[in-house]
Amino acid sequence: MRKFFITIAAIVLASAPASAQAIEGKWTNPKRTVVVQVARCGTAYCGTVVQASEKAKAKARKGGTANLVGTQILTGLKPIGDGRFRGRAFVPKRNAHATATVRQLGDDSMQVQGCILGGLLCDNERWTRVPS
Repeated sequence: MRKFFITIAAIVLASAPASAQAIEGKWTNPKRTVVVQVARCGTAYCGTVVQASEKAKAKARKGGTANLVGTQILTGLKPIGDGRFRGRAFVPKRNAHATATVRQLGDDSMQVQGCILGGLLCDNERWTRVPS
């Protein structure tokens, strides 16, 4: 009987969704022009730009963001289930805020989606974890 409960516990633990801590760390966008550090921010998670290419910095300046590095582009991310988080996103090159949904796809991959106008216009990117 003891073996049975140990087996059930192992199956439950193995099938559990990715923990909130799994989104913590450094992530890069598909073009690898920006690196974002996702970390605890009070009761939620935030993402701050820690590294950016000259081209990304120039686009941000054109949009009105003087200093891209140090800018929080994800704020208030809270788990909503199934490895997903919801919060706000800031798009520096457009100087715009949007609703953000982050979905953990695996240990080293996540989808970041931003929507404006009540979800009528959305864009998403697949970010990959930056190795430590």
